[in-house]
Amino acid sequence: MSSPVLSVHGICSGYGGGNILRDISLDLEAGEILTVLGKNGMGKSTLVKTIMGFVKPNSGRIALHGDDITSAEPHKIARRSIAYTPQEFAIFRELTVQENLRLGVGNDDLLKQRLGDVEAAFPRMIERLSQRAGTLSGGEQKMLLLCRAIVSRPQIMLIDEISEGLQPTMVERMAEILRKARDRGVGILLIEQNLDFALSVADRYAVIQIGEIVESGRVASTETAAQLEKHLRI
Repeated sequence: MSSPVLSVHGICSGYGGGNILRDISLDLEAGEILTVLGKNGMGKSTLVKTIMGFVKPNSGRIALHGDDITSAEPHKIARRSIAYTPQEFAIFRELTVQENLRLGVGNDDLLKQRLGDVEAAFPRMIERLSQRAGTLSGGEQKMLLLCRAIVSRPQIMLIDEISEGLQPTMVERMAEILRKARDRGVGILLIEQNLDFALSVADRYAVIQIGEIVESGRVASTETAAQLEKHLRI
């Protein structure tokens, strides 16, 4: 067994001194997609914000490639070949598409070398390079978020509800891109409520309810969806 690229052990974290997450533990391997499922308000986004250092845990340990990053600052974590695609539209609206993409690589020359990655994923983004990001449609802004992660060529991707509000054809395109990233050896932690989308790409799943993992396992068959649907009913 190889060592996990990301390991979360016994994490308790939240806001204002309180805990939203309680004793969360999970591992992510290279070349796999682990989806974390749950309804709104269960702590899914808090989990990825804690991993990225935006929320400091009250207890527990987080490691990247075996190195403890529990107390590390977000900018230092981001430099460790980890790409974070938040649920919020975390784009710079006044910057162009190209300028937003440049933030994922750090310099213009490297971006030029990797624009082929963008074109392979979403050709429409190449057509929009000079357009202000704030004028893109909601779906295009999500394309931009994912492309910004892709051009960084990360070893780990943390993706928070990328499918929310997208048309079915775009959701399937997102699924294809995530599968290809997994096949290249990227470890992906996928936060989702869209059960069909999540299970179409994931190798394993974990379900969060009220800040705790209540069920986990491998995505083994079509019966998995029926088994998990009860956790996502409103």
